[in-house]
Amino acid sequence: MKILLAPSETKIAGGDEKFDISNLSFDTLDRSLVDKYQDIILNSSTQTLSKLFGIKDISKIDNYKTILQNQPTLKAIERYTGVAFDYLDYNSLDKNSKNYIDNNLLIFSNLFGVLKANDLIPNYKLKQGEGIRDIKSDKFYKNNITKILDNYLQNEDILDLRAKYYEKFYKPTKNYTTLKFIKDGKVVSHWAKAYRGKITREIALNSINSIDELMALDIKGLSLIEILNIKNQIEIIYSIE
Repeated sequence: MKILLAPSETKIAGGDEKFDISNLSFDTLDRSLVDKYQDIILNSSTQTLSKLFGIKDISKIDNYKTILQNQPTLKAIERYTGVAFDYLDYNSLDKNSKNYIDNNLLIFSNLFGVLKANDLIPNYKLKQGEGIRDIKSDKFYKNNITKILDNYLQNEDILDLRAKYYEKFYKPTKNYTTLKFIKDGKVVSHWAKAYRGKITREIALNSINSIDELMALDIKGLSLIEILNIKNQIEIIYSIE
């Protein structure tokens, strides 16, 4: 089973060996978007970069005016620090659970496309939905990674935990599963990220290999209440206790 997850705007700095884009698991060889991003951050005005990065405090902009290939790297799963990643808490997992995440979690990036959790990436900044000159990340990567991911996922159950924006990058052509969380009769939106992280952690801890195993998993604080089928999408609905 493979899990699809959105990235986070927030990231931790630092790392070790230098970045090499050719080492990414799903390198499409079309690097025009990344090349344009690199050119913009080295040769554009503060105002342009403020918009590109989504940063109002201009004193922080120089932190991201870097040559990507010279930057230290971390695993993607360690680089991102948003709510879902906090609740997943990768660094506190045991070795086997970390290995599960490294091999089964795919993270969608508006700069690099799709990453395996253990792909080594630099610290970068790119506001969600912001175009890179004439290129829109979602359309660019949809054209470049659809066939690659269709082949990669053809024999896998797919659990899609991405936010709506990142669903534009890739739509599975085979059956896939999504989750919805209900509390007091209402759909949870803001805290959905936390429950996505929590469920991903439980999946890793229990080495879940299929959607059937996931549905049989007892997750503290959640009760499975309904399963809906919408074309090739299976939606599992959980009640938050």
